[in-house]
Amino acid sequence: QVQLVESGGGLVQAGGSLRLSCAASGRTFSSYAIAWFRQAPGKEREFVAAISWSGGSTYYADSVKGRFTISRDNAKNTVYLQMNSLKPEDTAVYYCAAGPTLGTASGPYFYWGQGTQVTVSS
Repeated sequence: QVQLVESGGGLVQAGGSLRLSCAASGRTFSSYAIAWFRQAPGKEREFVAAISWSGGSTYYADSVKGRFTISRDNAKNTVYLQMNSLKPEDTAVYYCAAGPTLGTASGPYFYWGQGTQVTVSS
């Protein structure tokens, strides 16, 4: 069992930065791939970034490549999403998720956090 809690969301102007954190409980955290997804009002949930259990492999959505960086610290049971050069279209609720397989689809991720709101003003 893994429990995930996101933090770090907030209101920021376009061009600004935020760092989201996903803190996990559970002994098996380090064996799971972790992903970030987001959902904007009226839109479907979409993949943002993912990182393997070791941190050696990462995936990014095309819309965030070069602007967002995912990383993890297994000693702290935490995954981070550094978001730079934020745009109004990045506004969404951001969720972290854990699962045994690294990928961009939401299905394989068993555990989900409650989400944190990110709002980017123009």
